[in-house]
Order: sequence, then structure tokens, then C-alpha cells
Amino acid sequence: MAVCSAYTIQSLNSTKTHLGFHQKQVILYTPTKKQSTITCSVSDKTVVIGLAADSGCGKSTFMRRLTSVFGGAAEPPRGGNPDSNTLISDTTTVICLDDYHSLDRTGRKEKGVTALDPKSNDFDLMYVQVKALKEGVAVEKPIYNHVTGLLDPPELIKPPKILVIEGLHPMYDARVRDLLDFSIYLDISNEVKFAWKIQRDMAERGHSLESIKASIEARKPDFDAYIDPQKQYADAVMEVLPTQLIPGDNEGKVLRVKLIMKEGMKYFSPVYLFDEGSTITWIPCGRKLTCSYPGIKFSYGPDTYYSHEVSVLEMDGQFDRLDELIYVESHLSNISTKFYGEVTQQMLKHADFPGSNNGTGLFQTIIGLKIRDLYEQLIASKAATPLQATKA
Repeated sequence: MAVCSAYTIQSLNSTKTHLGFHQKQVILYTPTKKQSTITCSVSDKTVVIGLAADSGCGKSTFMRRLTSVFGGAAEPPRGGNPDSNTLISDTTTVICLDDYHSLDRTGRKEKGVTALDPKSNDFDLMYVQVKALKEGVAVEKPIYNHVTGLLDPPELIKPPKILVIEGLHPMYDARVRDLLDFSIYLDISNEVKFAWKIQRDMAERGHSLESIKASIEARKPDFDAYIDPQKQYADAVMEVLPTQLIPGDNEGKVLRVKLIMKEGMKYFSPVYLFDEGSTITWIPCGRKLTCSYPGIKFSYGPDTYYSHEVSVLEMDGQFDRLDELIYVESHLSNISTKFYGEVTQQMLKHADFPGSNNGTGLFQTIIGLKIRDLYEQLIASKAATPLQATKA
């Protein structure tokens, strides 16, 4: 039988009440000045993953790779709002934190704030709902409509096995941050971000170079103040940088990608190349790996990141043939695969995804496998705890 506790908080921006009854998964949604929530504690709690990044930095592709590792395609809720940002698979539910905007597009314009500014977001509601889902209770989550720029009526979200909260602020609020079982930050350098935005907005949306530059510069102060500092809290950071294999290159087509992994975590052991803890540079091009100009270069070694001991795995360059990736995979350890060649299989399965020929796709896939392993360890640990208590 579930044990329920009720609590009430004053929400900064929300004027809605949520009453969650775990056994029937029913949530009432009524206007009030305070937000009241009933949560029911259950033994099989949801594992929560946080993914932080700026807009247009590859979060969507990362989510598709992650959900694929667990099996099943992630799709919008059936029969719901066609403009929902939520993606649901058999195991995972991905929530876009834009849904916790407290101001719509017009409201932000009137107040002179961006979506990156904490004043535009309801962190109280975010915390209450992520906590409820983690404890096994369904919630009625608001929807921010990216098409209209308005706040749509809420949608029912049931607690999944794995909840991924992705967006601008998953690690900004300390209360939400403490709910995360694992956190990732996608750190795209200014040079690469600019190159990507030019390629997308000029080619696909007809924007001028001047308007693209103005848009980036307008967002930069808030990005530097509110988004970028979150990477100090991340358990893994994926840095995407210009290549060093082509002197002076700034086109963003060939990339250097670093996977920075925090040491000393209970359910996460960093990936390493050849010999754990060593400092290694490896150029695998040759008889077993086809490389055209400018080639491929791997590096690995220990480092310090925001006063944390970390291991750093780096790839510069891109693959010519994904089927040959098995050669690189065989030299990596602690990648949490279930069978030989699983990384290569996942990469071939999604060869049409952006970044599949470089370190972004490779490291996103590896992180997905590591999260699967972390999830399985956490579930096994939770299952063992009641048994140990019974024996005691």
C-alpha cells in the first residue's frame, strides 16, 4: 500500500492546484493561489536524468539516441496536443523544460526578458512535478507551444522508468538538481554554434547573416549568466570544438569532441582508452580504419574540471566507414555494452542522425549505454535494500 503525504507551496508563477492520487493516477486541475500536491511514495521510483544545453545544440538527436538504447521509438503522447514537446517510449519519458516557461512569447517581449532568464520560468512548479514523478505520481504538466508562443492547457504525464528532463535549466535550481540521478551538459563552443546556426538558419529559414549574428549576441549575456554555469554540476560534459587537424578551420564541419567524465561516482565509471588513468594519444588510421583528410585522432587522460577529478576522452576528425568503428570500439573499456560491437550497431542503426560520422554521435551513444547501466545498477540497489532490511 502506498504511503501518501500532502504538502502545499506558494508558486511564483503558477495559479493551479495539483492533487495526485497514485493508485488511480488521477490529477485534478483547479485554479487557486497556491499549489497543493499529494505524493505517494512507492518502492519502484523513477530514475531522473538531466540534460542541459542551449537551443540548437543537439539535444533532440541525443534524446533519440538515448531512447534507442533502451528500445522503442520515442513518440509524442497519443491522442494529446499535437504540439506537445513530450516524447514517450516503453521505458523513457522526455520532458522539455520549456514547458515550465511562466511567460509566453508576448509576455517575455513586454517584460524585456529572454527564455533563458530565470524570471521567465516557474522553478517551483518544475521542482514539485519532477519530485512527484520521481516518487511515482502522475502530474498534469503545462505545455509551451513553440508554434504559437503561447502556454497551452496541461497534459497528463505518468511516471516512467526513466524520466529525462532536457532544456535550458535542468541544473539551475538546486532543488531540481538534487533530484537528478545523472546529469549531462552539451557544451558547444561559440565558433561551432555560430557555424551550425548559419548553416541551419540561412539554408533552411532564409535568415540573413546579420540577423543570425544579432540573435546570437542578444542571447549571449543570459546564456553566460544562467545556462553555461550549470556545466560545473554535470556528471558528464560533452564539449564540441573546432578541429585542430585543419589549421584555422572554423566551418564546423570537422569537429573535435571531448567527453569529460566525473570520477568517484557510485554508479558511473568513466570510459577509458587502452590503459585506465594513463595519458594517451592514438591515431587509428591505417589498415583497419579508413581515414580520408584530415584523419582521426583520439586522446585520453586524467584532468581537473571545476575542481572535480575527471577523465577526458577526445576524438578529433570523422569516420569514413561506420562499419569499421568496431576497431575503435574494441580499444575502449568501460563502455557498458551488453555484447561485442553494440556501440557500432547503434551507430549503424542511426547512420542518418546528425553527428554519426564524428565524436558527437559516438559519445552520445556511449553516454546512452552508460545511463542504461546506471539505471540497471540503481534498480538492482533499490531491490536489494528491502531484502537486506528484512534479513536484518
